[in-house]
Amino acid sequence: MSISVKNNVFTLQTKNSTYQMKADERRILLHTYYGEKTDDTDYSYLIQMADHGFSGNIAGTENERVYSLDYLPQEFPVLGSGDYRIHCLEADLGSGVCDCLLLFDSYKVYDGKYSIPGLPAMFAGEEAQTLEIVLKDGKEEFYVRLLYSVLEEEDVITRAAVIENRMENPAVLKKVSSACTDFMENGLELLHFYGKHTGERQAERSPLAHGITELRSTRGASSHQHNPFAVLAKPHTTEQNGVCYGFAFLYSGGFCIQAEVDQMDQTRFILGIDDQDFSWVLQPQESFYAPEVCMCMSGSGFENLSHKLHRAFQDHLIRSEWKDRRRPVIANNWEATYFDFDGKEILGIAEEAAKLGVDMFVLDDGWFGKRNSDYSGLGDWYANEEKLGCTLGELSEEVHKKGLLFGLWFEPEMVSEDSDLYREHPDWALTVPGRDSIRGRSQLVLDMSRDDVVDYLYRCISGIIDNSKIEYIKWDMNRSLAAAYSKLLSPERQGEVRHRFVLGVYKLLERIVTDYPQLLLEGCCGGGGRYDAGMLYYCPQIWCSDNTDAVERLRIQYGTSFAYPMSTVSAHISACPNEQNFRTTPLKTRGICAMQGAFGYELDLRLMPEEEKEFVKEQITCFKKHYRLFQFGKYYRLVSPYENKNHTAWEFAAEDRKEASAAVVYTDLHANPKAEYLKLRGLSEELYYRLTRDGEELGTFTGAALMNGGILLPVPKENYDSCQYYLKAE
Repeated sequence: MSISVKNNVFTLQTKNSTYQMKADERRILLHTYYGEKTDDTDYSYLIQMADHGFSGNIAGTENERVYSLDYLPQEFPVLGSGDYRIHCLEADLGSGVCDCLLLFDSYKVYDGKYSIPGLPAMFAGEEAQTLEIVLKDGKEEFYVRLLYSVLEEEDVITRAAVIENRMENPAVLKKVSSACTDFMENGLELLHFYGKHTGERQAERSPLAHGITELRSTRGASSHQHNPFAVLAKPHTTEQNGVCYGFAFLYSGGFCIQAEVDQMDQTRFILGIDDQDFSWVLQPQESFYAPEVCMCMSGSGFENLSHKLHRAFQDHLIRSEWKDRRRPVIANNWEATYFDFDGKEILGIAEEAAKLGVDMFVLDDGWFGKRNSDYSGLGDWYANEEKLGCTLGELSEEVHKKGLLFGLWFEPEMVSEDSDLYREHPDWALTVPGRDSIRGRSQLVLDMSRDDVVDYLYRCISGIIDNSKIEYIKWDMNRSLAAAYSKLLSPERQGEVRHRFVLGVYKLLERIVTDYPQLLLEGCCGGGGRYDAGMLYYCPQIWCSDNTDAVERLRIQYGTSFAYPMSTVSAHISACPNEQNFRTTPLKTRGICAMQGAFGYELDLRLMPEEEKEFVKEQITCFKKHYRLFQFGKYYRLVSPYENKNHTAWEFAAEDRKEASAAVVYTDLHANPKAEYLKLRGLSEELYYRLTRDGEELGTFTGAALMNGGILLPVPKENYDSCQYYLKAE
């Protein structure tokens, strides 16, 4: 049993971790332990009970003064309970003041994994076990159901919360977080992944200071600026040693992650929906479902944490029929043509792609409506046959005749003011009546909270899929939400718009993946602006960044790898000089970097010299030959781009340790260079491995030698040189 209950002490056991809480004699649900695996001892004995001053006491404890929620570790703290720290819930139950006090009411344990209506959630069969704890307000018929599922072998615990109003009057929710974890210690460090457009998921690690540290997206999407995944680590934790805790929020909208080191040197960590500009009127007999959080603990460093999350997401989050298949090598026309193309030119690029061994051609922005720039056409999802010179079905047929699959770019959630859709339905845009609109990329945002908008978009997308042979859709989102006002909601309910928007996006995605399970759906938000676990529930891969420069991708893909499987990283080779930073990088290096994920080309293949075309054929052959390693092998961050200025290195190793591939990219050159060594990981010490570098035989070595002695790296021959190793057990 992965969940045990003794005297209202709830102990959750994964393969290598223990999580515990307790409903005490005053019916407060305390958090008592989260760490390396131990027994089911009641760890509340570790809580120091004392009068700490200026800490309020709940009813019935005033004369004791040592019982205060202001310092006790709790499972779901609320505002108005005398706890002045950050909290999960702010609820006005009718008084006009947030004064909720949640007390333990009941629990149940059952086999299997819970699901959440309208929201992504990890899935499992009978191998999972679920604990459901019900908390009730001390005075009102207002309940919170806390859901915990344990995936024991995967070493993860998932959490969610359901808020239920059984009163006769509405309640107003002003903040709803999904999970809180209290640590009875200070000194933890926060590893998070900040960024910007074309520079997402930059790893940053710092000690938590006293007070509140906050990571937040107010943009209506999980954003380029912050990622809804973070790690708490003990000092000196490294890739292979030390204790760390990973928290992934399965949500694609605005979020808030908070950490607070309090007056007693305790650390509280909370994840939830962005509460800025949020309120939710919860009518009698209604429920509000908070999104899921996936928690994972490692006692042996970041590497082990990443491996656990990769496996859990691969097996229990990604649902696509493509999840275990080799992803097609893609040629996308965006950086080749932008908006300036016709059907003849598209077929010319497709023909060249087919000759080189590419699997799929993707027609990007500009194929629909009157879309010859980014000022018009969004929302008019019908093919521009005048521009293409044929129907979309005919174009698709011609691409397929060349031996390629065919895909399309969409941006369903947006609308141009210069479009037939906006002229017919201006009320479908999220704009504030009587005020000038906020625009991004010269476009407005559709009100995805409306069923008529979702239905319209489904009809458009499904009609195109039904009438043209489409195997792939790239689903983009190229601006953030601002001043989001829905014409269907009353003024007091406008605080619901942003969350309802996300629910509408999920509703549309669910309809698409349910009705077209064979479709390969790739997420995108101006690159990596919506790269989160919530989107992986619908999309088995996500465009990692609009920055296709191989050297800058080293950091972007390094940060992404801490939580997300490398099979989900969509990475393409683009032309040089690179359009984002004008850097020139060898084609070999661009390929090696792109092979960290779902592989493809973002350039005009027709313009490449013949010598480079031959090299492209070799790259594609290599990727197809070793795709199981590149997409599903264990990923090792061998040399960090933050800690080594000379080179960055990574490795994929097979689960059975009989095969591996490692890559090195040089980022600095030196005269009279010193010797550099690369120590591999994930091999068997006893086995002998035949080692090659860029196809050249280097000899046979034991796994012990390669992991402890390492490989002597060659001296780079040019700027941003690279090399790729392959190992096979004999």
